[in-house]
Amino acid sequence: MPDREQAARWRPTTPLARRPLPLLALAEKRTGDAVYGLSTMDSGGRITDRTIVNALGWQAASRFSLHLHGKLVCLESDDTGIFKVRQNLALHLPVAAQRWCELTAGCRVLLAAYPQGGLLVVHPPVVLDEAIGRIHAQALAGDGDG
Repeated sequence: MPDREQAARWRPTTPLARRPLPLLALAEKRTGDAVYGLSTMDSGGRITDRTIVNALGWQAASRFSLHLHGKLVCLESDDTGIFKVRQNLALHLPVAAQRWCELTAGCRVLLAAYPQGGLLVVHPPVVLDEAIGRIHAQALAGDGDG
């Protein structure tokens, strides 16, 4: 075991030079007005997220139309729409839309509401896999600065 004199010799007489810490790059400020939520589709094809429904200003019996764009399900405020918000504020996706978008009971979906346009876009897992895959490939192919 070293004594005090030996320990003093091992200690550097000048402080170790430290490199300055790198500055963090600040994330860009969010400019969108979308409200996001996650929901699990139940066995009846219903999705529920009160925050999303409230952000859109929808209430029980509010009418909407439903359109498919690729594998996205788009619900739009529409006074003449054939679909209605349920009493418990659930939104029902018809079986044809579920099959087209590869949705099954228990699927988690990303909801993106655009209150100013009265639009709700439902992103099924198949869409998220593709989009996230592209984002990750782009980020991980970078030069490591990220």
